[in-house]
Order: sequence, then structure tokens, then C-alpha cells
Amino acid sequence: MFKHMKTDYIGWILLIGIILLFLEISFFNGGLLFSLAITIGLTYFGRKLYPRKRGKIMFWIGLIGTVITVVNMMIFKFFLLAILVHLILVFYQSKKNPEVIIPLLVEPGSLHGSSEKEPILKTGFLLQNKWFGRQKTPEHMYEWNDINIQGGIGDTIIDLSNTILPKGEAVISIRNLIGNIQIFVPYDIEISIHHSVVAGKAAIFQHQETRVFNQILSYQTEDYQHAAQKMKIITSVLTGDIEVKRI
Repeated sequence: MFKHMKTDYIGWILLIGIILLFLEISFFNGGLLFSLAITIGLTYFGRKLYPRKRGKIMFWIGLIGTVITVVNMMIFKFFLLAILVHLILVFYQSKKNPEVIIPLLVEPGSLHGSSEKEPILKTGFLLQNKWFGRQKTPEHMYEWNDINIQGGIGDTIIDLSNTILPKGEAVISIRNLIGNIQIFVPYDIEISIHHSVVAGKAAIFQHQETRVFNQILSYQTEDYQHAAQKMKIITSVLTGDIEVKRI
């Protein structure tokens, strides 16, 4: 989550955290640090004596007390606020400047491990797992690879009009926490859709679901079972809309 944060940004957060810790010790509630030391000590010695009843009581009292003490500290609240602000900024930037993933096509190369009985070739991928940010398939022609991704917060757009699907069944699998999913399908491709959502909306061709709450939606086109080219779509979101349309 923090790998894209600038070094100066992290430095300022740590510096402010140290200053707040000093202020808490000096002026506000230095007793919390004494309480923290006591509860950590109880947890430590309780863990040593855990098989005994006395050890279990000490351990759980110390653990619960440590959590309560940390939550009440000013520095904990500051870092919690800093993380929340960072998440909001990252989400705002991802909406403003979506990242376009260009697939890396890997030619079949040498086998990994000459002692393997069955040869395995490494293939490329179109999209990748992301905690935050919007991503989409390339706007130019690209080589198809099955999609199997999971993410945190952000929209996903997949346009199948810029690729040639192989014979048989292609697969799209997307699991997100928060975000919308758009999939554009050519008219000559049969599809099967299995969508799970806690709260959101669904628009699958002409079928509209304006309010979907903790449901599973499953549809397939009429000739899906016998089609030479077909697409299986499996999606799961906590909160978000799904749209599947012909282009």
C-alpha cells in the first residue's frame, strides 16, 4: 500500500508522529505509556505461564489492556488519520489519472527446472492485482490471455473488441472490494455470467437490476453450451456496479 509513497511524505509522517509522542509524554497523558508498559508485561508473563489458569488470565487481561491503551494514544489516532487521508488521495488520483496496463508478451523460453517431467511455459497477463486504482485493457489491438485478478478500490474496464478470442472457453475472473466493472463483448461471442455482490447495481445486456443487495446473479446466452467461441465471466464485489454490453 505504501510502496508508491514518496520518501519525504513518509519522513514527515514519522517526524510528526515522534513530535506527538513527545507531547503525549510531556504534557498530555504520559500515564498511558506507564499503563502500556504494565499491560505488555502482563501479556509477556501471561504467555510464559499460559498453560496455567493464572497465565491465561494474565495474558488476556494484558492483551486487551494493551489494545485499549494503544487506541487511546494520540499517536495512534494520528497514524490512523494519516492512513485514511492517504487512501483518499490515492483513490482520487486513480480516478483522475487511470493507469493503463500494457500486456507483456513472453515468448516460450527455456523450461524452469530441467528435472521436471512435464514442461511448463510462462505466459503473459493483461491486468494485475492492485490495491487501488482504475485499470483497463489496452485501447489498441492486444493478444488475449485469460484474466484472473483481485483488487481493493478501483474500477475495471475490459474491452474485448480489441482482441481475438481463442476457440473454446475464455475466462474473466474479477474480485474487488469497492469499484465498478464494465465489460464490452462483441456480438458474435456467447457468454456466461456469475456475479456476486453485497450492494450495487447490475446491467447485463437488456437485463437491469437497479438494486442488488447480497445476491448472486447468474445468466448465460441461449447458445452458450454449444458455441465454438464463448466467454465465462465470474465477478465478485463488496460494493459496486457491473455492466456487460455488446459493442
